[in-house]
Order: sequence, then structure tokens, then C-alpha cells
Amino acid sequence: MARTYGIGVIGAGFIGEYHAAAIQEIPNARLVAGCARSDKSVARFSEKFPQAKMYRDYRDMLKDPAVDIVTIATPSGSHMEPAVEAARAGKHVIIEKPIEITLDRIDRILQAHDKAGTKIGGIFNGRFNDAAQLFKKAVDQGRFGRLTFGMAYGPWWREQSYYDEGGWKGTIRYDGGGALMNQGIHTIDMLQWLMGPVKSVQAFAATLAHKRIEVEDTGSAAVEFANGALGTIACTTSMWPGHFRIVEVAGDAGSVAMADANFFFWKFKNETDEDERIRKEKVAFPAVSAGASTPGGGLSHEGHRRNIAEFLAALDNNREPAVTGREARKSVEIILAIYQSARCRKAVDLPLQ
Repeated sequence: MARTYGIGVIGAGFIGEYHAAAIQEIPNARLVAGCARSDKSVARFSEKFPQAKMYRDYRDMLKDPAVDIVTIATPSGSHMEPAVEAARAGKHVIIEKPIEITLDRIDRILQAHDKAGTKIGGIFNGRFNDAAQLFKKAVDQGRFGRLTFGMAYGPWWREQSYYDEGGWKGTIRYDGGGALMNQGIHTIDMLQWLMGPVKSVQAFAATLAHKRIEVEDTGSAAVEFANGALGTIACTTSMWPGHFRIVEVAGDAGSVAMADANFFFWKFKNETDEDERIRKEKVAFPAVSAGASTPGGGLSHEGHRRNIAEFLAALDNNREPAVTGREARKSVEIILAIYQSARCRKAVDLPLQ
């Protein structure tokens, strides 16, 4: 029988609440603790999750013997400190995207967990929906033939109030970037997961629809993949009113386009009976995306539940999780290469030096 894991959530904002709600629905997980700084956050989290013992300092939470695993849902640029301390305390860690905002800070997390022998995993909940799993299966089976083109498109919108009210949003120190690092990273991760490693990018980034922010609200890049395929990445928070995200993969034997959690195109040169079933069940006219204009708007925690449950299964079976810390690092490196290219106005090769 699977072990039951006690889990604590560091960061009690709306993403932390998604983590907590997901944990509650996993049979071999117990939500045992939460951590937040402000009275308001502590009160709100406690009301929603009364079984969680609340802490103001994550270092105190890490001393709690009931906590086997912590999930981290603090602002992006403050993930490293609790993640490293968790390793020192012998706790496994799951970190919300992006895992951190610089490669140095990510590598310090990875090194700490390598040294401690604890597991580190990332949250890329979009990988775990049924359509994404079918998409990945088709790629792994070689059904596209030679891969030729891939696209990640995140056409979202954020009101100016989104950046004004949070204190950390839109800052280099805590957000690490804008439409690419914060909103677009899920779509970019999906693209590299399907297409394989990125070899080079040539990019532009700008702030076009917002004020008082240090980061881009619009970014685009031409992409060369290691397998020779080409592609594009374009992510924004400047496109009112915002709509569905698209990930598209094409080759000389097939093309698939996914809008959020459904397909709007699925076609292969060598068709199977399953293809027709997929088109009947999973091809749908795209609706406005959950979160396209409102953070968390209409977003289900089901993807988080599957993501965290898979991490627990990895612990049970003494294997690496599907989204390891090193896997979560890949999308951050692509985004940082895009930023570097936009600054220097020339192509940038990966891996970054």
C-alpha cells in the first residue's frame, strides 16, 4: 500500500490555494501545514483549509516532523531560499513554475537536493491533461515523421491593476520577466516537451500596453530546434481581451494543433481508428482560455492534482518524477535566451554560457 505523505504549502496566495485544494484530493496525501506572512493570508488559508497548521516562517514549518514534502508557491524570485532550506531539512520539494528566475538560483536548488538525496519536482500542470498526453504519445511514436515546425502562442491580457496591486508582479527581482516568464512559460514548456531541445533563438520583447512595470508584456522569437525543425514563440499580456493558448507541432507526416486542453486540428498521413475517436472526443472549437484575462479565472486544480500525485508515485517507486527540477529548468533557459537575444538584437545559442 502506498505511503501517506504529509505536505505543507509555502505561500498562501491563490496558487498556494490551488496546491492545497489539489493535495486534499490525493488519497495518499495529507495537507498538514501552510505558511504565509500576512494576517490576511493566514486567515483566508485557515478558513479554507482548517486542517493545516499555520506558520509565519517557513523555517519553522520545515522543523515539523509531520511535513514530508513542501510545495512552494511564493513569488517566482523567492523560490530558492525555502527550496534550499527544505533540502537541508530532508524534505522533498515541489515548486510552482517557474522553478526560479535565474539559472544560478535554479542550480543552487538542484545542487542542494542532489547533496541531500531528496527529490525536487516542478509544476507544469498542463502536461497532465488528457489532450497533452495524447499529443506527447503521438510525438513519441514518430507519427509526425520528420518534425519541421513547432509553435507556442500565448495571446493573453492583463489589466494595469494586475501589475499595480501585487507589489511584486512586473518586477525583475521577483517576477524575473513578464509575459514570457510568468504567463507564457506553460506554453513554452509544452513546446519544448513535444519538439525537443531548442538550439537557438532570435527574439524581440517590448512593453506596449502597460505602465510602471520593469518587464515585457509582449515577446516573440524565431526558434531553431536541435532536431533541425524551426518554430515560433509569441506570448503577451497586451492582447485585449485575451484568448486560448495554442501549441502546434507539424512534420512531413502529420500536424496537430492544441488550444488549451482540446485540439482544433489532428491529422496524420497514416491514419488509425484511434485518430477518428480522438477527433470525435477531443476536437472542439476553442473557447476563451481559463486565465486569458484574469489570473486563475476558471482554472481547475485538476492538473495540479495529477502533477503532485505523479510526484508521490515517483517517491513510492524510488524513481525520478515526470517533471524533475532539471526538466523544469529547460523552459526558464529558453526564456532567458529570448531575453538575451532581445537585448542584443542577435541570435543566441543554447545552452547559455
